[in-house]
Amino acid sequence: MQVTRDFSHYVKDLGSGLKHIDLAVEGVSCAGCMAKIERGLSALPDVTLARVNLTDRRVALEWKQGTLDPAKFIDRLAELGYKAYPFEKASAEATEAEESRFLLRCLGVAAFATMNVMMLSIPVWSGNVSDMLPEQRDFFHWLSAVIALPAAAYAGQPFFRSAWRALKTGNVNMDVPICIGVILALGMSVVETFHHAEHAYFDAAIMLLTFLLVGRYLDQNMRRRTRAVAGNLAALKAETATKFVGADEISEVPVAAIRAGDIVLLRPGERCAVDGVVIEGRSEIDQSLITGETLYVPAEQGTAVYAGSLNISGTLRVKVSAAAEGTLLAEISRLLDNALQARSRYMRLADRASRLYAPVVHATALLTVLGWALAGASWHDAVVTGIAVLIITCPCALGLAIPTVQTVASGAMFKSGVLLNAGDAIERLAEADHVIFDKTGTLTLPELEVVNAADIPPDVFALAGQLALSSHHPVAAAVAQAANAKAPLVGAVEEPGQGVRATVQGVEIRLGRPSFCGADGLAAGKTDIDPEASIVAFSRGEEKFLFSVRQGLRPDAARIIAGLKRRGIAVEILSGDRQAAVKAAAEALGIREWRAGVTPADKIARIEELKRQGVKVMMVGDGMNDAPSLAAAHVSMSPISAAHLSQATADLVFLGRPLAPVLAAIDYARKALQLMRQNLWLAVGYNLLAVPIAISGVVTPLIAAAAMSGSSILVMLNALRARNVREEQTSWKS
Repeated sequence: MQVTRDFSHYVKDLGSGLKHIDLAVEGVSCAGCMAKIERGLSALPDVTLARVNLTDRRVALEWKQGTLDPAKFIDRLAELGYKAYPFEKASAEATEAEESRFLLRCLGVAAFATMNVMMLSIPVWSGNVSDMLPEQRDFFHWLSAVIALPAAAYAGQPFFRSAWRALKTGNVNMDVPICIGVILALGMSVVETFHHAEHAYFDAAIMLLTFLLVGRYLDQNMRRRTRAVAGNLAALKAETATKFVGADEISEVPVAAIRAGDIVLLRPGERCAVDGVVIEGRSEIDQSLITGETLYVPAEQGTAVYAGSLNISGTLRVKVSAAAEGTLLAEISRLLDNALQARSRYMRLADRASRLYAPVVHATALLTVLGWALAGASWHDAVVTGIAVLIITCPCALGLAIPTVQTVASGAMFKSGVLLNAGDAIERLAEADHVIFDKTGTLTLPELEVVNAADIPPDVFALAGQLALSSHHPVAAAVAQAANAKAPLVGAVEEPGQGVRATVQGVEIRLGRPSFCGADGLAAGKTDIDPEASIVAFSRGEEKFLFSVRQGLRPDAARIIAGLKRRGIAVEILSGDRQAAVKAAAEALGIREWRAGVTPADKIARIEELKRQGVKVMMVGDGMNDAPSLAAAHVSMSPISAAHLSQATADLVFLGRPLAPVLAAIDYARKALQLMRQNLWLAVGYNLLAVPIAISGVVTPLIAAAAMSGSSILVMLNALRARNVREEQTSWKS
């Protein structure tokens, strides 16, 4: 029976005769895998793009429309030694979670076995130079074998499987010499135990696996945290829309059935599913997706609305201009996905040197065995020396050189209010020489405050605060919080888009727009004085008062900006906010380079422009509209108050009200990068010294394992210095 495979459901038509498919690939673990996959797929006829995202183990493929079957990609990946299948978010998440749990189980088994085998090895080491009986030594060796052999068989699976996949396709990777060293050490140990020898190497083999599994698990866990960020946009997408099918008849239909020119109904509390223009109704909408501005904006006839925007109060009729994949929300998702894939290529730099490891170590160990055999040594002694070379050259110190510094530095950053969200964020942050800030919620505080509270009579402020409790508007909430109001006024009525009113002791009081409160004349000119402020009026009979409400700058923003400049870092602002508001913030902070009214695509374009000039850009933003630019930048950071998608996209997240963690993170990152380079030199120096000694035959596998562990300890001790950075910043908790 002939079986056909139809993957057309997963293929996207990009237009211009191009097709696209995403594949999930198992076993992608390093830059060598990325390069092999991309080269292998790019060699297929008509393929125009083959890009591997190491973070989420996805392959993005584009090809010219024609006879090329998508199933051919999966077959080609199988030839290269990788299992692949069309990408589906739910199954990919389940696979990642299961792999993480498996690595943790392997690590637990290896660590438990290491502790027990080492407890047995210590008496053997001391007994070999004292009065231990041969029978006792053999018993300890066999007991070690009972523990180490099954533990190594289970805990070594991640390395054994990876090495086997590579060997089946005629390739080698870093796991091949590791597996050879472990298997030879265990096999030689069993032989030595059978012959009642003084030394066995069970401890060396299982300790080696434990060290390597620690690094493998930490790497996998970090990838899971940063994987598939673009999928979070699904929470903002409405699957259906209420469409007018007649003058007064509506029908709920899938978004895919909506076309430009249709009329849809947008009720209070609903999230817009389309891009369009309001043709009837009045309301307020949350447009933070587009502008990053947390304040609601009025919506009336002629107002543009976008997919993902939230309708707050009134009912609107919207004429559709774009739906489904044509909306701005879909464009943000595509920008984000492309930026994430491009950024994953940075990982290649760190792994490039490791490609030479496997063939060099194999050749060195083999030449060592042959050299000693030709020199007259027994095959036993020659193989033991070869095992020592394999173990002593294990890249533990090289593997720990970066992660240990990252761990120490990330702990120090946490104390300064910075959380890491990406494994290689520290290196990239240390290289940053240009910082781009969003304004709203980043340079400013996320919450609103009443800036002229001292000018309002206390009794008026208290009454306005009680009235404000009857409104859901964020500006009203700021007034209520500033007044420390506890109980709302009975009988208060809110008029959508206008304000709230009530009657107290026979006198009507109002809080809301100046026009709603009859305070237009009093409010004239206030916006020019403070362009960032929202003016809220309060009336009590003939008395009129104005509340100036806005997001204030973070308390230490000016000082932190000055600190960045002292470190030779250029600073600019890119904001979707009004020009007057952005200009006022830039002048207050001493920032000369700023742009207002920019879109997500504008931010991406500016970052790409700086990249072409060789600039390492750090993006600091909080809005949903910042997510693509956060992903596209060399490194990125968001405040903890940021939208969920921005937090997930950013490489770092900072806590608290001050901006101090941004500067602290850069200082720690620069110190950490310096220590990473030192650790790499220490690791390389160790190998340059240790390998000749191992080849000389004076090192046993046990001593080789101890030397390997010693080099790792030296690297870790140096990494502890990453905590020591002179801090000039204030606490993030202030």
